[in-house]
Amino acid sequence: MPKLALALATALLTAAVAHAQEAEEPVIASSTMGALASQGYEIKAAAPNGSRYVVFMQNDKSAYACEFVNTTETQCRQIN
Repeated sequence: MPKLALALATALLTAAVAHAQEAEEPVIASSTMGALASQGYEIKAAAPNGSRYVVFMQNDKSAYACEFVNTTETQCRQIN
């Protein structure tokens, strides 16, 4: 299961980087997991990254990658 989560995280990040390189002006929006959850975003995947987790949240066609340390310390960036 951890290998599957890591493969999914790698694929999503690779796709996001490729998309950002193709875009003329990449839009980088930041938020928190709490704010995203209140806007209807759902957790789709999570992968360990040392003592932290990378959590992927999605709502329709918009997605964010969040660095999760604990419930009060998160930082999310839009990946599409």
